[in-house]
Amino acid sequence: MIDDQRRQQVAELLAHAEQTRKPIEPLVIGFPGIDVVDAYEIQLLGIRRRVAGGARVVGHKVGLSSKVMQDMMNVDEPDYGHLLDDMMLTEADPIRTSAYCAPRVEFEVAFILGEDLPGEGCTENDVVRATRAIVPSIELIDSRIRDWQIKIEDTIADNASSAGVVLGTKRIDPSTVDLTNIDVQVHVTGAGATAPRRFLADGRSDAVLGNPATSVAWLANKVSAFGVALRAGDVVLPGSLTRAIDVHPGETFTAVFGRGLGQVTATFS
Repeated sequence: MIDDQRRQQVAELLAHAEQTRKPIEPLVIGFPGIDVVDAYEIQLLGIRRRVAGGARVVGHKVGLSSKVMQDMMNVDEPDYGHLLDDMMLTEADPIRTSAYCAPRVEFEVAFILGEDLPGEGCTENDVVRATRAIVPSIELIDSRIRDWQIKIEDTIADNASSAGVVLGTKRIDPSTVDLTNIDVQVHVTGAGATAPRRFLADGRSDAVLGNPATSVAWLANKVSAFGVALRAGDVVLPGSLTRAIDVHPGETFTAVFGRGLGQVTATFS
């Protein structure tokens, strides 16, 4: 564990890295002894700074929701970060890659809450009842840590590598579909009118803790310990159905989801 002064120092270093797009060395190297408790406190320092500057919290994201990623990070549960209103991107507007350090995309079944979720004891059934709609989404992740050389402490402190999210237009009642069996196929088209469309990846929603609603319920339970609740109107990203994919200028990513969920695109300039 590190002291409050060094926590503040880390938060300032991460904020500067994000503003200048100059990533820093892994925190576990520069701040020996940093642990997960420190990392969540550092994340909150960063979020409070952004909110004080005029940003608004509009939801949360869950990371490390697959067994493969947890094994890679040597952890036995997911992590989480905050979504802010200035992270909400659109299909219509190209996203500037130069605004980020090392952007990647992930493809998720997002939840838009219609009611507040209970905290401790929240279940998958609670999540389904409280969710207004599930939505196809592309999450933009970025690391303010150099070359994505991250440990669990790095990514948590760095707001779970959050950067942005694009929501598709389709809205589906989660009670009408099998949330464990929503597939996705991802394609990319390069720059130029004649650039071919290439298949990149596919996946299925049970890659997310077996059921993305399980991930949302985990989050509601987890944040309740800090006096935080998931509220009506919040957007929740439960985790990616596929591997993360690097982004380059001129690319357009299209994710087509099954079960009637439709598609979502993100274009990068």
